[in-house]
Amino acid sequence: MEDIRANLEAVHGRISQAASKAGRAEEDVLLVAVSKTRTPEEINTAIDAGVTDIGENKVQEIMDKYEAVKPVKWHMIGHLQTNKVKYIIDKVCLIHSVDSLKLAKEINKRAASHGIVMDILVQINPADEESKFGVSLSDTKELIMEILENCENIRIRGLMSVAPAVEDPEDVRGYFEEVKAQYDEFSKIEHERIDFKYLSMGMSHDFEVAIEAGSNLVRVGSAIFGARDYGNLEG
Repeated sequence: MEDIRANLEAVHGRISQAASKAGRAEEDVLLVAVSKTRTPEEINTAIDAGVTDIGENKVQEIMDKYEAVKPVKWHMIGHLQTNKVKYIIDKVCLIHSVDSLKLAKEINKRAASHGIVMDILVQINPADEESKFGVSLSDTKELIMEILENCENIRIRGLMSVAPAVEDPEDVRGYFEEVKAQYDEFSKIEHERIDFKYLSMGMSHDFEVAIEAGSNLVRVGSAIFGARDYGNLEG
């Protein structure tokens, strides 16, 4: 477990350096520790070491770990099926992966039933990869406006993106910059249920480039908890 503490310290150092390079402070970037496949004990070690926000890819993992993990802010960062929204609507602080009006309407319905306004991010697929979820850059504004028009119990807090998996993170800098340009454009929309605060871009292998391109929320898993036995697109 000491490895988690050391890894976390190293990640903070990398975030600080990347933020400084972009003329910002480390405090300007929210670190969400991605705990996919990790045990409550491992997660609690990270929380003891200062982690305030945990991200999960799967609803079932949130359900399995929720009671065993110390108080923390939970983020739903993976693809969310409409029939599973009801299980996490009262457990997460932010849903990163909204990419359709159908999903937004289900979130809205479940949020209304709990008397809450749910914070979400609209997920963009900047490279239009068939293997990834997310709305295309050209369709983002239409989806945002549809959500604002139809979903009174949703507040749009920003955008999320997963860049293509490449060996050299520099190769995806352009995608991050495109999403940042969209973020800047849509943050100017004046509406009571749009309040852009988060640009969720960057994972263990590319978060420094993402921060330099404008990200203020990074989703980091393996760099904190150690390598997994299989690949992970969200951390």
